[in-house]
Amino acid sequence: MDVFDLVIKTVVLRPYVFLFLAAFLFSAIQLIGWPRTWRFWLISWFTAFICEFSSTRTGIPFGWYFYNGSTVGQELYFFDVPFMDSISFSFLLFASYCVALGLRLPRESSSPTAAHVLTPLRFDLNARTSWAVYGLTAFLFAFIDMVIDPVALRGDRWFLGKIYYYPDPGWHFGVPMANYIGWTVVGLLSLAMYFPVDRRLSPPSPPDPITLRLALGIGLYYGVLAFNLGMTFWIGETFMGMSGLLMHLPILALLLVRLAGVQPSHHTERTSA
Repeated sequence: MDVFDLVIKTVVLRPYVFLFLAAFLFSAIQLIGWPRTWRFWLISWFTAFICEFSSTRTGIPFGWYFYNGSTVGQELYFFDVPFMDSISFSFLLFASYCVALGLRLPRESSSPTAAHVLTPLRFDLNARTSWAVYGLTAFLFAFIDMVIDPVALRGDRWFLGKIYYYPDPGWHFGVPMANYIGWTVVGLLSLAMYFPVDRRLSPPSPPDPITLRLALGIGLYYGVLAFNLGMTFWIGETFMGMSGLLMHLPILALLLVRLAGVQPSHHTERTSA
């Protein structure tokens, strides 16, 4: 079948994936510019694809799982791996990176009487490529998959379809812990390649503070989370949905507190003797 036809069929079959992809491209370009965006996308997609290719043949790094080929001819596959699956890693990693930045970037110094709707954050190079952001991004990346993978595994009950399975289901709603370790590995490898690129390129154009631009990527993270939680509750998996919701609420609360804005400082009036 013609590759172009398969691309069109893939978009028609998975419109929600490409909406998230478009949101990633838009928010990433706003925050880090196109030169960094396409490099981030290429690095993360290639890393995810290699890891998926490896894991479906060797069990490394996600553990053993298999695509059943139920949508062959309906969407694009590369070496038995659905194209839409590997590109999902890119926008999820970027969204996780944005949440980590929201929690770790330094606050921008501002006028003592200035009030902000959102806390002004500075897009500091050392901070955004720090070990703290590196580890936190990888954690958040695997953490959101703890909501995504259980409902995706039940894709036959919604419009994803039953496209893969684990030969040895795990204790986390049928998902083995090795899968989440694999997600962490993909995140760590991708960022280990992207951070040196970020340091070498010219500074991105967004002026400080960048909180509003960063909020686009944070919104993508919680948009994907809300979509998957919505599907979880829709198929009647209430306990699974509540588990995922309660897992993520503490991080969301911390993020909202940090980004809640800076109140104006009140100066004591000086009096003359």
